[in-house]
Amino acid sequence: MKSRNSVRISNFSTSYVYKTFLWMKTEAKLQVRMRKMAKDKDNYGAGSLTVLEGLDAVRKRPGMYIGTTDSQGLMHCLWEIIDNSVDEALAGVCNHIVVTLHSDGSVEVADNGRGIPVDIEPKTKLTGVEVVLTKLHAGAKFGNSSYGASGGLHGVGSSVVNALSSRLDVEVDRDGKTHHMSFHQGHPGVYTDADPEHPSPDAPFKRTRKNRPTELEIIGKVSPKTTGTRIRYWADPEIFNDTAEFSYEQLIDRVRQTSFLVPGLKITVIDENIPETGDESVDEMLEVDDIANAAGDEPQEIAESDESEHDAAGHEEAAEQIEEADVAAQPQGSKYTHSRIEEFCHTGGVKDFVDYLSKGEAVSAIWRITGEDTYVEETQAVGDGGELHAQKVTRNCAVDIAMRWTNGYDTTMRSFVNVVETPGGGTHVDGYLLGLTKQIRKAIEDNARKLKVNLKDSNMKVERDDILAGLVAVVTVRIAEPQFQGQTKDVLGTAQVKPIVSKMTDRQFGEMITGSKRGYKEQSGRVLEKIVGEMHARIQARKTKEVTRRKNALESASMPPKLSDCQPGNDDVAELFIVEGDSALGTAKAARNSGFQALLPIRGKILNVQKASLSQMLSNKECAAIIQVVGAGSGASFDIEQARYNKVIMMTDADVDGAHIRILLLTLFYRYMRPLIEYGHVYAAVPPLHRIALTGAHKGEYIYTYSDDELAGKLADLDKKHISYNEDIQRYKGLGEMDADQLADTTMDPRTRMLRRIRMEDAEQASQIFSLLMGDDVPPRKAFIVENADDFDRSKIDT
Repeated sequence: MKSRNSVRISNFSTSYVYKTFLWMKTEAKLQVRMRKMAKDKDNYGAGSLTVLEGLDAVRKRPGMYIGTTDSQGLMHCLWEIIDNSVDEALAGVCNHIVVTLHSDGSVEVADNGRGIPVDIEPKTKLTGVEVVLTKLHAGAKFGNSSYGASGGLHGVGSSVVNALSSRLDVEVDRDGKTHHMSFHQGHPGVYTDADPEHPSPDAPFKRTRKNRPTELEIIGKVSPKTTGTRIRYWADPEIFNDTAEFSYEQLIDRVRQTSFLVPGLKITVIDENIPETGDESVDEMLEVDDIANAAGDEPQEIAESDESEHDAAGHEEAAEQIEEADVAAQPQGSKYTHSRIEEFCHTGGVKDFVDYLSKGEAVSAIWRITGEDTYVEETQAVGDGGELHAQKVTRNCAVDIAMRWTNGYDTTMRSFVNVVETPGGGTHVDGYLLGLTKQIRKAIEDNARKLKVNLKDSNMKVERDDILAGLVAVVTVRIAEPQFQGQTKDVLGTAQVKPIVSKMTDRQFGEMITGSKRGYKEQSGRVLEKIVGEMHARIQARKTKEVTRRKNALESASMPPKLSDCQPGNDDVAELFIVEGDSALGTAKAARNSGFQALLPIRGKILNVQKASLSQMLSNKECAAIIQVVGAGSGASFDIEQARYNKVIMMTDADVDGAHIRILLLTLFYRYMRPLIEYGHVYAAVPPLHRIALTGAHKGEYIYTYSDDELAGKLADLDKKHISYNEDIQRYKGLGEMDADQLADTTMDPRTRMLRRIRMEDAEQASQIFSLLMGDDVPPRKAFIVENADDFDRSKIDT
């Protein structure tokens, strides 16, 4: 009989042997797998490579061609198609482009240009339409004959859009015929639509066999003089993510800027999501322009508007039809805030563009720099046999720049190459700024005494930011085959453009800023004065930043002597009261809480900074004191984090003069300390107008009213309740008539006072209102007052 120990040993040995066997089996399998992997690695060859042919590479890596697959990439595809039509306009063979947003989500771009070639391309044996829409780096913009300047230069725009579309249809009018062709994800073929009037990417599609030439289908006849191209495409949902959507606002902005950059080109945008208003069809609109071209007429100038005249004529009838129809077709509060058709056409070019971009009061008229020059560039030319070889060619560079200064400090600069915007600038912008800076510095040195600039002071040197403050400029160049940095064309890289633009700016702008050119002397003086003022403001802001916030008595001593500051350490609740007059200051000192309430008196009405220059504002003692006391700088260098007070309260008399002082103070805050208003740190105190002293049982009690209407209503209420009061009602003519207790209770004590916060919900509208009401131009202000007199609401003011 075995012992228990021997049984345990036997079981342990069996288990150990079995586990060892499993481990050896697993190890053997692993060795086999490793030998197989090593063998596969040794067999790495051409058969391991994957070749993506044609447009498959675009679908595999769309980001390389359109940047992203969200809304930005979706809009980029549209720009590629529009730019091809615009290139026809730049070539002088197109004067009308129509962009249609169809209700099924597709987009159509039509033009009355020459039309894509429909004949056979010798090398590929394919029609020109198929070459353009299916072959990368193919087009008429690699040579020098068809396009002198164009936006689409890489030859991938149309083909990329085709590759990233679930369906693309193209129609070409040439040689008296209308040619048609369809594509699915970049591959040519034929769709069988159930309703040809409403094509769909979901219709049955038969793909053309590989390596077999696809012939264009002729679907109609047109006049021999009628030419053009129509491309309609449906973005592929397999490529673009769920958040991708067309932006109507971006489309309109792009169309508007193109109409500025190509004078005389009419661009029509149709949104079929908006109900019909009896508008002409796209073909009818383009046909009218074809007739005008054939007759040799100039394109008609159409002012930018929300609706065409034709739309306006039928608008009332359309509105009635909508009301009678199903309400669901166009519900109240529809998301479409634009009209069905918008048209854009401008003849003034970049000058009109600068005028459109300008906000605020103009310091100068719109100045123009134009001219042409040539440069030599080494490029790869295509030989007769299709081979590439290096060749030096002479290029033409056309420069067109418009600019003006306004009284603001924001810079608005837009740059373009062949109507393609370059948000990142490039060599054309660098050349412009180089010539601009050189000439302005020279002009300031020549007029240093007049402008009160100490040339011996090394700190008094104009920097580029001083020059750019308030500048509105549009910089455009037109060159053949520009070198962009990337397919998205954000930055111009053609080096030869910089010296041309710099030289042209140096010469022409130099004549303007020196005043030697007729009519520019007075304007150049104002521009130089503004730039010098910006320089002083920058220097002053730097000095302000060097002074730390209120920490010790030394810093307090640097403040204006008339400032009655509060105690340090309460920055989060500190309040600055700007008080009207010394008499009110005396009462306010006794009424305030010195722990967190500071007082700064001003004498009467401060300078209207809307009319004054920057240097005049800085030299004004009241304005300079306010900026210094707030302690956050001014203009573009204003830093709200450095503000010494949480609230800035305007405490003026409740009369017309007090209201005038408040609006002058608000103008100062808006123009030079705007974040104070934007973040809600500016308030207006609301002092009472009357004090009613109660008698009888309520003797010693007082009631304050803030308007004549409120007084009348309160007295009637007291009479109704048979509460007696002193008939001699006190009318405050100013804050100085109150004693300290009254001022504290009604205006300064946070527990009982009433403040009115100044808000700014629309910055652009606020800028226009300030320019209108506080600027130099009197007739528009008078017209505004007359037109709005009937809508005047006394309850909105505190007098």
